[in-house]
Amino acid sequence: MNGNKYTNGEIRNGNGFETNGDSCTYDDLMITAKYVLDRIPKMPSIGIICGSGMGALADTLQDKTIIPYGEIPNFPVSTVEGHAGQLVFGACSGTYVVCMQGRFHHYEGYPLWKCAMPIRVMKLIGVEFLIATNAAGGINPAFNEGDVMLIKDHINMMGFAGNNPLQGPNESRFGPRFPPMCKAYDRDLIEKAKDIWKNQQFDGRLFEGVYTCLGGPNFETVAELRMLKLLGVDAVGMSTVHEVLTARHCNMTVLAFSLITNECVMDYYDHSQPNHEEVIDVGKLRQSTLRRFVEEIVAYIAKNRMK
Repeated sequence: MNGNKYTNGEIRNGNGFETNGDSCTYDDLMITAKYVLDRIPKMPSIGIICGSGMGALADTLQDKTIIPYGEIPNFPVSTVEGHAGQLVFGACSGTYVVCMQGRFHHYEGYPLWKCAMPIRVMKLIGVEFLIATNAAGGINPAFNEGDVMLIKDHINMMGFAGNNPLQGPNESRFGPRFPPMCKAYDRDLIEKAKDIWKNQQFDGRLFEGVYTCLGGPNFETVAELRMLKLLGVDAVGMSTVHEVLTARHCNMTVLAFSLITNECVMDYYDHSQPNHEEVIDVGKLRQSTLRRFVEEIVAYIAKNRMK
């Protein structure tokens, strides 16, 4: 369908998406990484995942190299509106980075290991720091549409159901069989991001909180959202957790934040309903601020955290 090479017994459904199959081998991922490295001038040190409606950062990189997902061996293809579906390489605040302009979701028909596979490719091409962004619904009653939440922790609901991107034989060249997740999100970067937001006087409010990923593609019921609130969840989305699990498994340093694009419907008598168009629209309204926010974070990492 898109020129990708599918290996290891992966099975496609009628839409061309994989519904079963083993994880890519290390050799498969090396083929993917070599394809990418052959097309860029140098190795990036920071990877950025652009959430729904937040792809503007990739558009403003200097000296860009763009590689569509469909041209990359073994790579999945993004099918969601608001996700351009390409790797964009270039300079951000003077530092060479790679942006994923479009990510992959379990509800598209991909297994979680495939959704998170680009993170391992990032590792193989030189990335040591991951900045993951997403659009999320606000469960915390203090949150308003357009607020930003730094993720301090997550609850892996899909993992509770036995669905984890690290399932299957462990590849020790990436990381250990049983990786710890008690410090999944780098505390120093969280504190520095808060300082940056305050010092730069960005418009809007910044919080920190707990995120969870559900499988989607439907938005949540009132009962589900009330349950998540009881569990201590502040924001809910359909991505990020499996990417962070994979990044930490291969020893990447992670910072992540959510743009709150809608307030979750927690009352049966509330007649409002979430929709994807709202997610995209809020992302577009906030993209300038979030782009500058990420640029400042990249500058800090380059100056203070990179070897």
